[in-house]
Amino acid sequence: MPQPDDLSASNPAAGKSRVEKDSMGDRTLPGNAYYGIQTLRATENFPISGLKPLPTYVDACLLIKKATAITNGELGCIDQDMADAIVKAADEVLGGQLREQFVVDVYQAGAGTSHHMNVNEVLANRALELIGGEKGDYKRLSPNDHVNYGQSTNDVIPTAIRIGSLLALSHTLYPALEGAIATLDKKAVEFQGVVKSARTHMQDAVPVRLGEDFRAWQVILQDHKRRLEFAAQDLMALGLGGSASGTGMNTHPKYANRVAAMLAELTGFELTSAPHLMAAMQSMAPFVAMSAALRNLAQDLVKISHDLRLMDSGPMTGLKEIQLPPVQPGSSIMPGKYNPVMAEMTSMVCFQVMGYDQAISLCAQAGQLELNVMMPMIAYDLIHSIEILGNTIAALSDKCIAGITAREDRCRDYAERTLSLVTALNPHIGYLKAAAVAKESLETGKTLRQIVLEQGLMEEALLAEVLDLDKLSQIQPRE
Repeated sequence: MPQPDDLSASNPAAGKSRVEKDSMGDRTLPGNAYYGIQTLRATENFPISGLKPLPTYVDACLLIKKATAITNGELGCIDQDMADAIVKAADEVLGGQLREQFVVDVYQAGAGTSHHMNVNEVLANRALELIGGEKGDYKRLSPNDHVNYGQSTNDVIPTAIRIGSLLALSHTLYPALEGAIATLDKKAVEFQGVVKSARTHMQDAVPVRLGEDFRAWQVILQDHKRRLEFAAQDLMALGLGGSASGTGMNTHPKYANRVAAMLAELTGFELTSAPHLMAAMQSMAPFVAMSAALRNLAQDLVKISHDLRLMDSGPMTGLKEIQLPPVQPGSSIMPGKYNPVMAEMTSMVCFQVMGYDQAISLCAQAGQLELNVMMPMIAYDLIHSIEILGNTIAALSDKCIAGITAREDRCRDYAERTLSLVTALNPHIGYLKAAAVAKESLETGKTLRQIVLEQGLMEEALLAEVLDLDKLSQIQPRE
């Protein structure tokens, strides 16, 4: 596959600077720049973070431009040779070429006009080369009049957020969740025979199976995947075709439905044209709902990662009921130390996602009248949240959960010594007597069994049956 340098080398004018003109005047651009004058102005105006658009977000914009070019060509709104060149240029960039040409900072002009024009200009200039022209010859093929025909930043960007989020979910987060769910299922089976003490309020509680801890986490992640899929349904209705304000000005009557169908064909998602384009363009509610589902998942992931750290704490002075696989040395000064770094990383990413959720909620309510100008931040924060959560879950599953081993003897010892075993005595000797037995055991160091037998509260055979750890730790059947 040719790289950007190869493209430039094939064009004799690639190394020559060129002058472009917009409504504010003329500017000189490097000959090898596929972006144009509006992008140049944006790079000068917004040297803010150094963060560039996420590749998935760029892909979403390119898919939209490809679909719009095909549709406008079919409807006769732009010449077919122009449409074909725009489509080919989009396919080249989707294939990996010219990716360094998307240069506008995440924090930019409201609504995302700067990034949108960056996309339009790159596609226009590459399409110009494909039809035998030179970059910057916009009288022949224009970023605004042809690549952007019938479109506006105001309907393209909310559509790109939808498509980008769906791409990130299908490529990153859903596969990661499915992998982690399968790994947790294996561990639940592997550890089903390991009895341990539960803990509530960080204090001793009744016996449970280690496998059921992992089964619970599996079910939690399954439930979160279902919630994410539900939230994703609202991303399927597109406002594309509303153009500037939702009225569809400068679009063909058949455009909105056709371009939605074309995007559905290109992406494989069940996309439709929204019943009211203005509503789909104005409201950020689908993005808030998806972000909330991500935050909800992140909160449970923090809890799971903290549980893993607690259960692995030690090795000599902590619980050490499980052993997380060591993946790197844990200290610059203490030899032989290994830390639960995958679980620690997980919490950090989850906290970032929670922060993004707060930012998205603030951005969503900050729209005025027919436009929400905070969309660039929503785009970055939402798609980034999906992708870093997916990458994190995959790493936690592969490098941590899959390699966990159980310290069975230690688990059993804690289960034998937990004072909450006294709970099983309640039906036989009553709550108050059971409480007195627990208090005496704590004060004297005698076991519950010793005290019950010494005081003649139960027969030995019945006591052995009542305090059978394997039975006590089983999930009780339900009818």
